[in-house]
Amino acid sequence: MAEYRFNLQLFAGEKTEPATPRRREEARKKGQVAKSAEVSTAFLVLTGFLLLRGVGPFVARHLRETVQFFLANLHQWQGDLPGLGSLLLVGAAKFGLVVAPIFLAFFAISLLSQVIQVGFVVSSEVLQPKFSRINPLEGLRRIFSKRALVEFLKSAAKVALVGYLVYKQVAGNITWLRHAGLFELEQGIALVVDGIYRLGLQVGLLLMVVAAADYWWQRREFETSIRMSKEEIKEEFKQMEGDPLVRSRIRQRQRQIAAQRMMQAVPTADVVVTNPTHYAVAIKYTPGQMDAPQVVAKGRGLIAQRIKEEAQKHRITTIQNPELARALYATTEVGQEIPAHLYPAVAEVLAFVYRLRKKSV
Repeated sequence: MAEYRFNLQLFAGEKTEPATPRRREEARKKGQVAKSAEVSTAFLVLTGFLLLRGVGPFVARHLRETVQFFLANLHQWQGDLPGLGSLLLVGAAKFGLVVAPIFLAFFAISLLSQVIQVGFVVSSEVLQPKFSRINPLEGLRRIFSKRALVEFLKSAAKVALVGYLVYKQVAGNITWLRHAGLFELEQGIALVVDGIYRLGLQVGLLLMVVAAADYWWQRREFETSIRMSKEEIKEEFKQMEGDPLVRSRIRQRQRQIAAQRMMQAVPTADVVVTNPTHYAVAIKYTPGQMDAPQVVAKGRGLIAQRIKEEAQKHRITTIQNPELARALYATTEVGQEIPAHLYPAVAEVLAFVYRLRKKSV
């Protein structure tokens, strides 16, 4: 049976893992988000026709009044440029008061369609010049890329579907279109406007379906583009959490510094209570300054041995009391006061130490 050996390192660089939150945040800062231009187009078309349907008569009436105002005052013009400028300025103001809210509404709809997709994203990196944008080879690569093919097919599908809707709308109204000359002007205009509204509504709904499909596709492509390899995730973890070896050395150094400080506090102790071999706890009490005795140093094993050696060097009294030593080690951290239930035992030890000091004096 033939044996096949694979070098798994060849697959280490493959981007097969979902992007981490940090990678997503970095992409967002660069302006790389999952969004579809079709969503904005669909929103504008659909809501635009609905908006015009509601305010159309109002806009038409005011535009008619504006034209009537212009024509009514045109005969007063004396042929001078200032007079014509004033007349045009008043007409433009009347026209702007009607059209400006509509443009603001369209702008708000376009902005809302972007916010719905990606929220508020402000990035200056998309405005920075990049050589790849003017590189002919990169341009050819973009033209013949999978994304370009999808965009072409999407545009072709939209043209075909919209064309079919237009054909269907015209075919459904061909009867009255043949006899359009028999209708009153206002009635004919109303029929045309109603047909355009129905066509716009159908196109808008169709574009919404296209936008939903395109957004799904864009999100899928975006997720693929920001995928990470296992090595990239490891490197990111190291950057965020720090190299495990470095963190181990930092903790080791912190323990060394804490041990040095603890050993420096041993000479200030009044007594060292030992196990006698496994535990050592140094206790200090200053009447009037402390509410209760404090543990200034503690340790087990080698550290306990160092505490006892330091106490011997500075002539600190050492007392063997295994039960008290274990209790102090288990219940009290360095710098803390001893618990209340150990007051009697510690008081007895301190009293013994004070009697020894009096005898030595």
